[in-house]
Amino acid sequence: MALIVQKYGGTSVGTVERIRGVADRIVRYREAGHQVCVVSSAMSGETNRLDALGKEVVERPLAREMDVLLASGEQVAVALLAIALTARGVPAQSFLGFQVAMRTDAAHGRARIEQIDTQALRAALEAGTVPVIAGFQGVSPTGAVTTLGRGGSDTTAVAVAAALSADECEICTDVDGVYTADPRVEPKARRLGTITFEEMLELASLGSKVLHPRSVEFAGKYQVPLRVLSTFEDGEGTLITMEQDNMEQPVVSGIAHARDEAKITMSGVPDIPGVASKILGPVSAAQIEVDMIVQNTGADGLTDFTFTVKRADYESALDLLRPVREKLGARALEGDNSIAKVSVVGVGMRSHAGVATRMFDALAEENINIQMISTSEIKISVVIAERYLELAVRAIHGEFGLDGKPS
Repeated sequence: MALIVQKYGGTSVGTVERIRGVADRIVRYREAGHQVCVVSSAMSGETNRLDALGKEVVERPLAREMDVLLASGEQVAVALLAIALTARGVPAQSFLGFQVAMRTDAAHGRARIEQIDTQALRAALEAGTVPVIAGFQGVSPTGAVTTLGRGGSDTTAVAVAAALSADECEICTDVDGVYTADPRVEPKARRLGTITFEEMLELASLGSKVLHPRSVEFAGKYQVPLRVLSTFEDGEGTLITMEQDNMEQPVVSGIAHARDEAKITMSGVPDIPGVASKILGPVSAAQIEVDMIVQNTGADGLTDFTFTVKRADYESALDLLRPVREKLGARALEGDNSIAKVSVVGVGMRSHAGVATRMFDALAEENINIQMISTSEIKISVVIAERYLELAVRAIHGEFGLDGKPS
């Protein structure tokens, strides 16, 4: 008998009929002899609805009260799922964040889990009851409701699995695993049977929407076996594991892409110590995340400084940098919010040379110009014009032989 923590996303519990289907699925696991602990998101679209409702009342509502509001979505879902399980003869009990004692810091809207008191959960499991836990939410040191940020239910599930020393954590969603690329962009993408935590963390951080990066980081840190699989179809899904020696390890395991990118260039900046800090300081102070950075030195003692931000932060970043440009006497401040980032990821890059060349050649053959490049030990990212995104993904996917049937 295994102890399995299952997390069901918003689409999995999006309607009463789907909640019934999830209950049936849990029953089958129980009939197979497993102990099951469940974490649920809010019903599909509910968090967005609640968020809009709060901002309809006032443009900038208090973060503490927004956490109370947003957390109510998960409360509805876990209650309905517990009701459905009980109706099928399976004892079930819903748990909210404070009932689990999912202790977090006090950063409303982006809280981090600090400790989980598993006493109530273990008691329920030993009594033969299925705990149905509200994902995304916790309790601050002062007893206030907190939320973990978007995608937080994945993190809840992994944290619970780690605290209970579960045999596996299953992320049950509307896709049947992790693919070599987004199938909506590359129809020839295939499902991966396994992938390392390191690769999955890179893919999640670079634009893959299957898992939230924080949940992957948490799973890797506490070595929680993590599996992504479909709520609606039977299958093995994709198992995310610690890196293993594998002579057949592919050079590239997957391709991620991000459309919500924008590029800003301040050109003709004096090439002096501290200039990067002077440019990025106001941006960082405004909590705007900077991704790729390129600085080119000119022969005339001036430099061009380029970096990327999320598209939603583009206009704000430009507004912050206009007075900086005047103060530095820079020649120009320009931007482009029609770019995209494409990345290849694979632990096999460590032992194979020429990966970047092959990637660049594939793009050149399609006449796609590379605007920026960023690399690490197991990934290469390029910025290109957004209009070439799908063509670029397909070209790179074919170059590294990722086409094929699901594994």
